[in-house]
Amino acid sequence: MKIAEIHIYQKDLPVAGGPYTMARASVDSLNTTIVKLVADTGLVGWGETCPVGPTYQPSHALGARAALRQMAPGLIGENPLAIECVRSAMDDHLNGHNYAKAALDIALWDLAGTHFGARICDLLGGARQDRVPSYYATGVGAPDDIARLAGEKMKEGYPRLQIKVGGRPIEVDIETVRKVFETVGKDVRLAVDGNRGWTTRDALFFSVACADIPVVLEQPCNTIEEIAAIRAQIRHPIYLDENTEDLNVVLRAVGTGVCDGFGLKVTRLGGLSPFRTVRDICAARSMPHTCDDAWGGDIIAAACVHIAATAQPRLLEGVWLAAPYIEGHYDAENPVAIEAGHIAVPQGPGLGVRIDEALFGEPVASFG
Repeated sequence: MKIAEIHIYQKDLPVAGGPYTMARASVDSLNTTIVKLVADTGLVGWGETCPVGPTYQPSHALGARAALRQMAPGLIGENPLAIECVRSAMDDHLNGHNYAKAALDIALWDLAGTHFGARICDLLGGARQDRVPSYYATGVGAPDDIARLAGEKMKEGYPRLQIKVGGRPIEVDIETVRKVFETVGKDVRLAVDGNRGWTTRDALFFSVACADIPVVLEQPCNTIEEIAAIRAQIRHPIYLDENTEDLNVVLRAVGTGVCDGFGLKVTRLGGLSPFRTVRDICAARSMPHTCDDAWGGDIIAAACVHIAATAQPRLLEGVWLAAPYIEGHYDAENPVAIEAGHIAVPQGPGLGVRIDEALFGEPVASFG
Protein backbone atom coordinates (compact mmCIF):
# COMPACT_ATOMS: atom_id res chain seq x y z
CA MET A 1 0.00 0.00 0.00
CA LYS A 2 1.21 3.51 -0.81
CA ILE A 3 0.10 7.07 -0.18
CA ALA A 4 -1.34 8.19 -3.51
CA GLU A 5 -2.84 11.59 -2.67
CA ILE A 6 -2.69 14.23 0.04
CA HIS A 7 -5.29 17.02 0.15
CA ILE A 8 -5.21 20.03 2.50
CA TYR A 9 -8.34 21.97 3.47
CA GLN A 10 -9.02 25.13 5.45
CA LYS A 11 -12.17 25.74 7.49
CA ASP A 12 -13.27 28.56 9.80
CA LEU A 13 -14.75 27.60 13.18
CA PRO A 14 -16.58 30.61 14.68
CA VAL A 15 -16.76 30.71 18.46
CA ALA A 16 -20.40 30.55 19.54
CA GLY A 17 -21.19 33.40 21.92
CA GLY A 18 -17.56 34.54 21.63
CA PRO A 19 -15.05 35.79 22.17
CA TYR A 20 -13.36 33.11 24.25
CA THR A 21 -10.92 34.81 26.60
CA MET A 22 -7.60 33.62 28.00
CA ALA A 23 -4.78 35.47 29.74
CA ARG A 24 -2.92 36.16 26.50
CA ALA A 25 -5.58 35.77 23.81
CA SER A 26 -9.15 36.57 22.88
CA VAL A 27 -10.63 34.33 20.20
CA ASP A 28 -13.67 35.01 17.99
CA SER A 29 -13.00 32.44 15.28
CA LEU A 30 -10.55 29.61 14.72
CA ASN A 31 -8.90 28.64 11.47
CA THR A 32 -8.54 24.87 11.29
CA THR A 33 -6.48 22.82 8.84
CA ILE A 34 -7.71 19.42 7.70
CA VAL A 35 -5.70 16.74 5.90
CA LYS A 36 -7.04 13.91 3.76
CA LEU A 37 -4.72 10.99 2.98
CA VAL A 38 -5.72 8.68 0.13
CA ALA A 39 -3.98 5.32 -0.38
CA ASP A 40 -3.60 3.62 -3.74
CA THR A 41 -6.16 1.07 -2.49
CA GLY A 42 -8.75 3.84 -2.09
CA LEU A 43 -8.62 3.89 1.72
CA VAL A 44 -8.84 7.36 3.29
CA GLY A 45 -7.50 8.82 6.52
CA TRP A 46 -8.39 12.20 8.03
CA GLY A 47 -6.30 14.47 10.24
CA GLU A 48 -6.60 17.99 11.66
CA THR A 49 -4.65 20.71 13.45
CA CYS A 50 -6.08 23.96 14.80
CA PRO A 51 -3.77 26.42 16.60
CA VAL A 52 -5.47 29.01 18.83
CA GLY A 53 -4.27 32.04 16.92
CA PRO A 54 -0.62 33.07 16.53
CA THR A 55 0.17 33.97 20.17
CA TYR A 56 -1.01 31.02 22.27
CA GLN A 57 1.93 28.87 21.12
CA PRO A 58 4.68 29.11 18.47
CA SER A 59 2.19 27.85 15.89
CA HIS A 60 -0.43 29.37 13.63
CA ALA A 61 -2.83 28.32 10.88
CA LEU A 62 -0.86 29.72 7.95
CA GLY A 63 2.25 28.04 9.32
CA ALA A 64 0.47 24.68 9.50
CA ARG A 65 -0.54 24.80 5.86
CA ALA A 66 2.88 26.02 4.73
CA ALA A 67 4.54 23.17 6.63
CA LEU A 68 2.16 20.61 5.15
CA ARG A 69 2.88 21.91 1.66
CA GLN A 70 6.59 21.48 2.38
CA MET A 71 6.23 17.86 3.51
CA ALA A 72 3.38 16.44 1.43
CA PRO A 73 5.14 15.96 -1.94
CA GLY A 74 7.88 13.89 -0.31
CA LEU A 75 5.37 11.56 1.36
CA ILE A 76 3.68 10.39 -1.84
CA GLY A 77 4.60 6.74 -2.36
CA GLU A 78 5.27 6.00 1.34
CA ASN A 79 3.52 3.07 3.01
CA PRO A 80 0.82 4.64 5.24
CA LEU A 81 0.76 1.58 7.50
CA ALA A 82 4.43 2.07 8.37
CA ILE A 83 3.58 5.06 10.55
CA GLU A 84 6.99 5.50 12.19
CA CYS A 85 8.69 5.35 8.79
CA VAL A 86 6.37 8.05 7.46
CA ARG A 87 7.10 10.15 10.53
CA SER A 88 10.82 9.83 9.80
CA ALA A 89 10.12 10.93 6.24
CA MET A 90 8.31 14.01 7.60
CA ASP A 91 11.40 14.87 9.64
CA ASP A 92 13.59 14.39 6.58
CA HIS A 93 11.57 17.02 4.73
CA LEU A 94 10.99 19.50 7.57
CA ASN A 95 12.58 20.11 10.95
CA GLY A 96 10.18 20.82 13.82
CA HIS A 97 6.60 22.04 13.24
CA ASN A 98 5.11 19.21 15.31
CA TYR A 99 1.66 20.78 15.22
CA ALA A 100 1.55 20.44 11.41
CA LYS A 101 2.95 16.90 11.45
CA ALA A 102 0.21 15.98 13.92
CA ALA A 103 -2.47 16.32 11.24
CA LEU A 104 -0.65 13.79 9.06
CA ASP A 105 -0.01 11.49 12.02
CA ILE A 106 -3.70 11.44 12.97
CA ALA A 107 -4.64 10.74 9.35
CA LEU A 108 -2.20 7.80 9.24
CA TRP A 109 -3.76 6.25 12.35
CA ASP A 110 -7.26 6.80 10.94
CA LEU A 111 -6.31 5.08 7.69
CA ALA A 112 -4.64 2.21 9.57
CA GLY A 113 -7.72 1.70 11.69
CA THR A 114 -9.89 1.55 8.59
CA HIS A 115 -7.50 -0.93 6.98
CA PHE A 116 -7.46 -3.25 10.00
CA GLY A 117 -11.12 -2.70 10.91
CA ALA A 118 -10.13 -1.50 14.38
CA ARG A 119 -10.64 1.61 16.47
CA ILE A 120 -7.58 3.80 16.96
CA CYS A 121 -7.77 3.23 20.72
CA ASP A 122 -7.45 -0.52 20.12
CA LEU A 123 -4.38 0.01 17.91
CA LEU A 124 -2.87 2.21 20.63
CA GLY A 125 -3.08 -0.47 23.29
CA GLY A 126 -6.77 -0.94 24.01
CA ALA A 127 -9.56 1.06 25.62
CA ARG A 128 -9.59 0.96 29.42
CA GLN A 129 -13.00 2.63 29.38
CA ASP A 130 -15.57 3.38 26.68
CA ARG A 131 -16.77 6.62 28.24
CA VAL A 132 -14.11 9.13 29.27
CA PRO A 133 -14.50 12.15 31.57
CA SER A 134 -14.45 15.63 30.10
CA TYR A 135 -13.78 18.97 31.76
CA TYR A 136 -15.09 22.46 31.16
CA ALA A 137 -12.83 25.51 30.80
CA THR A 138 -14.51 28.79 31.72
CA GLY A 139 -12.49 31.54 30.11
CA VAL A 140 -11.43 34.68 31.98
CA GLY A 141 -14.40 36.60 33.36
CA ALA A 142 -15.95 38.48 36.26
CA PRO A 143 -15.89 36.55 39.56
CA ASP A 144 -19.67 36.29 39.97
CA ASP A 145 -20.17 35.26 36.33
CA ILE A 146 -17.54 32.53 36.47
CA ALA A 147 -18.88 31.22 39.78
CA ARG A 148 -22.38 31.02 38.32
CA LEU A 149 -21.08 29.25 35.20
CA ALA A 150 -19.11 26.79 37.34
CA GLY A 151 -22.23 25.92 39.26
CA GLU A 152 -24.13 25.29 36.04
CA LYS A 153 -21.42 23.04 34.63
CA MET A 154 -21.20 21.08 37.87
CA LYS A 155 -24.93 20.36 37.59
CA GLU A 156 -24.43 19.23 33.99
CA GLY A 157 -22.16 16.46 35.30
CA TYR A 158 -18.63 17.69 34.59
CA PRO A 159 -16.30 16.01 37.12
CA ARG A 160 -13.62 18.70 36.63
CA LEU A 161 -13.65 22.44 35.98
CA GLN A 162 -10.80 24.58 34.71
CA ILE A 163 -10.90 28.24 35.74
CA LYS A 164 -9.01 30.55 33.39
CA VAL A 165 -7.06 33.35 35.08
CA GLY A 166 -4.36 35.88 34.25
CA GLY A 167 -4.03 39.10 32.30
CA ARG A 168 -5.52 41.20 35.14
CA PRO A 169 -4.83 42.03 38.81
CA ILE A 170 -4.12 38.89 40.83
CA GLU A 171 -6.67 40.02 43.44
CA VAL A 172 -9.44 39.51 40.87
CA ASP A 173 -8.19 36.02 40.09
CA ILE A 174 -8.13 35.18 43.80
CA GLU A 175 -11.68 36.48 44.22
CA THR A 176 -12.83 34.45 41.21
CA VAL A 177 -11.41 31.17 42.46
CA ARG A 178 -12.77 31.75 45.98
CA LYS A 179 -16.28 32.38 44.65
CA VAL A 180 -16.08 29.31 42.44
CA PHE A 181 -15.04 27.17 45.42
CA GLU A 182 -17.86 28.62 47.52
CA THR A 183 -20.25 27.57 44.75
CA VAL A 184 -19.02 24.06 43.91
CA GLY A 185 -17.08 23.05 47.02
CA LYS A 186 -15.36 19.68 46.74
CA ASP A 187 -18.04 18.17 44.50
CA VAL A 188 -15.83 18.72 41.43
CA ARG A 189 -12.06 18.85 40.94
CA LEU A 190 -10.71 22.32 40.17
CA ALA A 191 -7.81 23.47 38.04
CA VAL A 192 -6.70 27.10 37.80
CA ASP A 193 -5.16 27.74 34.39
CA GLY A 194 -2.89 30.76 34.01
CA ASN A 195 -2.05 30.07 30.35
CA ARG A 196 1.42 31.52 31.12
CA GLY A 197 -0.24 34.77 32.26
CA TRP A 198 1.05 35.08 35.84
CA THR A 199 4.36 36.40 37.08
CA THR A 200 6.12 34.33 39.74
CA ARG A 201 4.95 36.97 42.24
CA ASP A 202 1.32 36.44 41.19
CA ALA A 203 1.63 32.68 41.52
CA LEU A 204 3.06 33.00 45.02
CA PHE A 205 0.39 35.50 46.10
CA PHE A 206 -2.35 33.20 44.82
CA SER A 207 -0.98 30.05 46.41
CA VAL A 208 -0.72 31.74 49.82
CA ALA A 209 -4.13 33.43 49.57
CA CYS A 210 -5.86 30.21 48.45
CA ALA A 211 -3.88 27.68 50.45
CA ASP A 212 -7.12 26.25 51.84
CA ILE A 213 -8.61 25.57 48.40
CA PRO A 214 -7.72 22.22 46.73
CA VAL A 215 -6.79 23.24 43.19
CA VAL A 216 -4.19 22.39 40.60
CA LEU A 217 -2.20 25.29 39.14
CA GLU A 218 -1.87 24.71 35.41
CA GLN A 219 0.93 26.56 33.61
CA PRO A 220 0.86 29.57 35.95
CA CYS A 221 4.00 31.21 34.50
CA ASN A 222 5.56 31.58 31.07
CA THR A 223 8.59 29.30 31.32
CA ILE A 224 9.79 26.18 33.06
CA GLU A 225 12.58 28.26 34.59
CA GLU A 226 10.08 30.59 36.26
CA ILE A 227 8.08 27.67 37.61
CA ALA A 228 11.22 25.92 38.86
CA ALA A 229 12.26 29.10 40.70
CA ILE A 230 9.11 29.10 42.86
CA ARG A 231 8.29 25.39 42.88
CA ALA A 232 9.37 24.83 46.49
CA GLN A 233 7.26 27.75 47.75
CA ILE A 234 4.01 26.87 45.97
CA ARG A 235 1.40 25.11 48.12
CA HIS A 236 -0.53 23.55 45.24
CA PRO A 237 0.23 20.87 42.63
CA ILE A 238 1.63 22.34 39.40
CA TYR A 239 0.87 21.02 35.93
CA LEU A 240 2.74 22.03 32.80
CA ASP A 241 0.72 22.76 29.68
CA GLU A 242 2.07 25.16 27.04
CA ASN A 243 5.68 24.34 27.88
CA THR A 244 5.26 20.68 26.88
CA GLU A 245 6.12 21.26 23.23
CA ASP A 246 7.83 17.92 22.60
CA LEU A 247 8.98 14.68 24.16
CA ASN A 248 12.31 16.15 25.27
CA VAL A 249 10.57 18.80 27.40
CA VAL A 250 8.36 16.15 28.99
CA LEU A 251 11.41 14.06 29.85
CA ARG A 252 13.13 17.11 31.32
CA ALA A 253 10.09 18.02 33.41
CA VAL A 254 9.67 14.49 34.75
CA GLY A 255 13.37 14.09 35.43
CA THR A 256 13.76 17.37 37.32
CA GLY A 257 10.48 17.10 39.22
CA VAL A 258 9.39 20.59 38.19
CA CYS A 259 5.72 19.56 37.95
CA ASP A 260 3.17 17.09 39.29
CA GLY A 261 1.27 16.44 36.06
CA PHE A 262 0.50 17.73 32.59
CA GLY A 263 -2.12 19.36 30.42
CA LEU A 264 -1.29 17.52 27.20
CA LYS A 265 -2.30 18.47 23.67
CA VAL A 266 -2.29 15.91 20.85
CA THR A 267 -1.25 18.30 18.09
CA ARG A 268 1.32 20.19 20.17
CA LEU A 269 3.23 16.95 20.81
CA GLY A 270 3.06 16.01 17.14
CA GLY A 271 0.15 13.58 17.00
CA LEU A 272 -1.01 10.32 18.51
CA SER A 273 2.35 8.55 18.05
CA PRO A 274 4.40 10.77 20.40
CA PHE A 275 1.40 11.18 22.70
CA ARG A 276 1.40 7.42 23.22
CA THR A 277 5.00 7.64 24.42
CA VAL A 278 4.19 10.49 26.82
CA ARG A 279 1.18 8.54 28.11
CA ASP A 280 3.48 5.67 29.03
CA ILE A 281 6.02 7.98 30.69
CA CYS A 282 3.22 9.44 32.81
CA ALA A 283 2.07 5.95 33.72
CA ALA A 284 5.59 4.96 34.78
CA ARG A 285 5.83 7.96 37.12
CA SER A 286 2.14 8.07 38.20
CA MET A 287 1.68 11.58 36.79
CA PRO A 288 -1.89 12.73 36.06
CA HIS A 289 -2.56 14.33 32.70
CA THR A 290 -5.25 15.47 30.32
CA CYS A 291 -5.73 14.16 26.76
CA ASP A 292 -6.99 17.11 24.78
CA ASP A 293 -6.11 19.79 22.26
CA ALA A 294 -6.10 23.52 21.75
CA TRP A 295 -9.16 23.65 19.48
CA GLY A 296 -10.65 21.96 16.40
CA GLY A 297 -13.58 19.91 15.15
CA ASP A 298 -14.64 16.26 15.23
CA ILE A 299 -11.37 14.90 13.84
CA ILE A 300 -9.24 16.30 16.65
CA ALA A 301 -11.99 15.53 19.16
CA ALA A 302 -12.10 11.87 18.14
CA ALA A 303 -8.30 11.59 18.29
CA CYS A 304 -8.28 13.01 21.84
CA VAL A 305 -11.00 10.65 23.02
CA HIS A 306 -9.29 7.59 21.55
CA ILE A 307 -5.95 8.25 23.27
CA ALA A 308 -7.76 9.17 26.50
CA ALA A 309 -9.54 5.82 26.48
CA THR A 310 -6.15 4.09 26.61
CA ALA A 311 -4.84 6.09 29.59
CA GLN A 312 -4.99 4.73 33.12
CA PRO A 313 -8.30 6.04 34.52
CA ARG A 314 -6.69 7.04 37.82
CA LEU A 315 -4.29 9.32 35.93
CA LEU A 316 -6.72 10.72 33.36
CA GLU A 317 -7.72 14.28 34.32
CA GLY A 318 -10.15 14.52 31.42
CA VAL A 319 -10.60 15.51 27.81
CA TRP A 320 -11.29 19.09 26.77
CA LEU A 321 -13.23 19.48 23.52
CA ALA A 322 -14.03 22.63 21.57
CA ALA A 323 -17.48 21.22 20.72
CA PRO A 324 -19.40 23.28 23.35
CA TYR A 325 -17.87 26.49 21.96
CA ILE A 326 -18.46 25.98 18.23
CA GLU A 327 -21.49 25.19 16.10
CA GLY A 328 -21.90 22.15 13.89
CA HIS A 329 -20.03 18.89 13.38
CA TYR A 330 -18.12 17.18 10.57
CA ASP A 331 -20.20 14.07 11.26
CA ALA A 332 -23.83 15.08 11.75
CA GLU A 333 -25.03 11.53 12.46
CA ASN A 334 -22.36 10.42 14.93
CA PRO A 335 -20.66 13.54 16.32
CA VAL A 336 -18.13 13.50 19.12
CA ALA A 337 -20.15 15.15 21.85
CA ILE A 338 -20.14 15.68 25.60
CA GLU A 339 -23.08 14.27 27.55
CA ALA A 340 -23.34 14.68 31.32
CA GLY A 341 -19.70 15.69 31.45
CA HIS A 342 -18.44 12.57 29.67
CA ILE A 343 -17.68 11.49 26.10
CA ALA A 344 -18.42 8.14 24.49
CA VAL A 345 -15.53 6.64 22.55
CA PRO A 346 -16.44 6.45 18.82
CA GLN A 347 -17.10 2.84 17.86
CA GLY A 348 -16.31 2.71 14.15
CA PRO A 349 -12.93 1.80 12.66
CA GLY A 350 -10.17 4.39 12.77
CA LEU A 351 -11.37 7.65 14.25
CA GLY A 352 -14.93 6.34 14.13
CA VAL A 353 -16.39 9.46 12.52
CA ARG A 354 -17.75 9.74 9.00
CA ILE A 355 -16.52 13.03 7.59
CA ASP A 356 -18.81 15.15 5.41
CA GLU A 357 -16.17 16.32 2.97
CA ALA A 358 -18.55 18.83 1.38
CA LEU A 359 -18.23 21.00 4.52
CA PHE A 360 -14.63 21.82 3.64
CA GLY A 361 -15.05 23.09 0.09
CA GLU A 362 -12.21 22.71 -2.39
CA PRO A 363 -8.74 21.81 -1.13
CA VAL A 364 -6.31 24.70 -0.76
CA ALA A 365 -3.55 22.34 -1.92
CA SER A 366 -3.39 18.83 -3.40
CA PHE A 367 -0.50 16.47 -4.08
CA GLY A 368 -0.18 13.16 -5.88
